[in-house]
Amino acid sequence: MRLILVLCACLLSLLNGAQCIGQIVYAVNCGGDAHTDSYGVHYERDPLHNKIGIASDYGKRLQIGRVSANDQILYQTERYHTNTFGYDIPLNTDGEYVLVLKFCEVYFNAPDQKVFDVVLNGDHTIVSDLDIFDKVGRGVAHDEYVPFKITKGKLYFNGEESEIHGNKIRVEFIKGYKDNPKINAMYVARGRLDYLPKLPPLEPEPIDVIKEDVNIVQPKNRRPSGPKQPDPYEMDDSSTMLPVFIAIGAFIPLLFCLCKL
Repeated sequence: MRLILVLCACLLSLLNGAQCIGQIVYAVNCGGDAHTDSYGVHYERDPLHNKIGIASDYGKRLQIGRVSANDQILYQTERYHTNTFGYDIPLNTDGEYVLVLKFCEVYFNAPDQKVFDVVLNGDHTIVSDLDIFDKVGRGVAHDEYVPFKITKGKLYFNGEESEIHGNKIRVEFIKGYKDNPKINAMYVARGRLDYLPKLPPLEPEPIDVIKEDVNIVQPKNRRPSGPKQPDPYEMDDSSTMLPVFIAIGAFIPLLFCLCKL
């Protein structure tokens, strides 16, 4: 019966233009109330409410990037703790699964302010040194996808295995040396990663155009503006010819006298 309901939900999602993501076995809106997202995934209210850690909706003052208006709330609310904390996920059926962890940095404005690890089932570090701001910046959604497999009471991840106790697996957010660990929302889907919806790519940052100063070189033979001024030291051609005229004038009378003789 449950399979029929899942198939019907997938059919309705496809008709509405959404993507079917398979069977959801666990989904929680951490630090917030129940919510159904754009893909039809129903997130339960945080089971750690008034038990462990601190619920916060500080992110509601931000417009979260990379997600639709309907799904903003999944990244605006969160649960954090001053120590390591985690969630127990009921899971005892063999098969392939994907754990999707949803994060958004809504407080810090720089990298290396909040850094922590995420551990699955006590043995597998599935996210190491997570710095949300360093990955996507402030007020931008970031998802971590963790495929794993369950076979005969054991969990397999990245070639490693661990025992499952009490038909539950545990995901923990490890207190590190940089602020407090946190989680905004999460779900576990049965199936392969290929069939899950992904966040859209990050928008490229604008490239600053570097303007170089261009030194305008004036030509060496450039003349100053304005009318040309006379050179007081420029020699006049008439003063150069004056001695010649005097000599000719003295020679003509002498030539006239000689002709009379």
